[in-house]
Amino acid sequence: MSSNDSFRAGAAKVDITPPLGTIINGDFVTHYARYVHDPLYAKALVLQDSKTTLVLVVVDICVMPQDFLDDVKARIRARTGIPASHILISSTHTHAAGSVADVHLVGADLGYRQKLPPLLVEAVVRAQEKLRPARVAFGAVEVPEHVVCRRYFMKEGYAPFNPVTGGTDAVKTNPLGAEAYIDRRAASPDPQLGFLAVQGTDGRWISLLANYSLHYVGDWENGTISADYFGEFSQQIQQKLGADDDFVGMMSNGTSGDVNIWDFVDNSRYPTGYFEKSKRIAADLVEKVAEALPQLDWQSTPQLAALTDKVPLATQKPTPEELAAARQVVADSQYEGLTPDEAGLRKIYAREQVLLGEFPDTTSGPVQVLRIGDGVIGGLPGEFFAETGLWLKASTPSPHYFTIGLANGNLGYVPPAHERERGGYETWRCRISYLEAGAEEKMREVLLQLIQTLYTA
Repeated sequence: MSSNDSFRAGAAKVDITPPLGTIINGDFVTHYARYVHDPLYAKALVLQDSKTTLVLVVVDICVMPQDFLDDVKARIRARTGIPASHILISSTHTHAAGSVADVHLVGADLGYRQKLPPLLVEAVVRAQEKLRPARVAFGAVEVPEHVVCRRYFMKEGYAPFNPVTGGTDAVKTNPLGAEAYIDRRAASPDPQLGFLAVQGTDGRWISLLANYSLHYVGDWENGTISADYFGEFSQQIQQKLGADDDFVGMMSNGTSGDVNIWDFVDNSRYPTGYFEKSKRIAADLVEKVAEALPQLDWQSTPQLAALTDKVPLATQKPTPEELAAARQVVADSQYEGLTPDEAGLRKIYAREQVLLGEFPDTTSGPVQVLRIGDGVIGGLPGEFFAETGLWLKASTPSPHYFTIGLANGNLGYVPPAHERERGGYETWRCRISYLEAGAEEKMREVLLQLIQTLYTA
């Protein structure tokens, strides 16, 4: 905790675009980089006063595991002296970036995984070198039109398939081809875009860190490298603000585990050309943020603080009988060239059960809170549903709050217990959906305790 008399801020970005041929993450099967549409970046924002330094890093990548980020934080501390507890590193969740983690049939690209850590460190070092007297302000705008719950209750006559149990689910995620059977959406998204604006005391822009609970857009063809709408927003906000090249625009992912932009009820409201949807969505978000800027309450001596904790969690694993059956499916399957249709999904998830059987019975989830003046930013290590973010916003004592998802690691999907009971893709037991049913409640409760401790201290 600190009472500031010398608040400074600095931001920087480092190009992390992978070479052609790099493995791309974000699908059931492997794709390889064939075309770079726009560069990928690691973007760092450093906030500092006489006693405390906070770091936020947003990386154009799908997911990064905890052990990977723990190593990055150790390297940052060795270079800068900033403790890991004060560093939040998150993935944007673009599905058009290099892979540093195994997901389904997509392996980590070991060359890219080795290349990336020094670049993340370099982004923080450069941001620290650019520290200058600054002021900050939190803001929020409502943008409900671009977030859609992707989980649907279906009408009688359609049985959502579950490749793990072999039975049916109560909801269907992304019901492509089954639109005629849609009854209603299963939940409501978080419509709010929260942001932290950072200016020098001379009025020059330093950074703007935004947070929106939109999974990703994905309006590109497989094999493309792109920062998706996260990158488009960052470019457009710089242009809108008239900021110079030292400005770093940042869009982080919120609680979007059950939300995307693929509206299966009304699929005609967006252009269909590559990247056109990303551009339009980014433009709308930028315009809303720009309209809110004149009303911001700027703080030149914001209080800085950080708290972290690790929540012990049990894992869900297959029973001995399920494991034996899965091994038999794997033994009888051919995975090269597999198509993720119903038969392919059975094979993919059988393999997941075998690999999940090697997991430990327990794990832990890092949760983190950063206080910046009258605003608070929370960090959760996975894909949490909108319900979690909305609950935290309603419960926090801070007038300004947002949750950064996929922060400091990736425990995969962490749905509320009642959503897990409904089934759907996000709940299918695998290496990216394997926590105990009560994991979401445990983690949000601990995060709220940290918020309350930090904000009321």
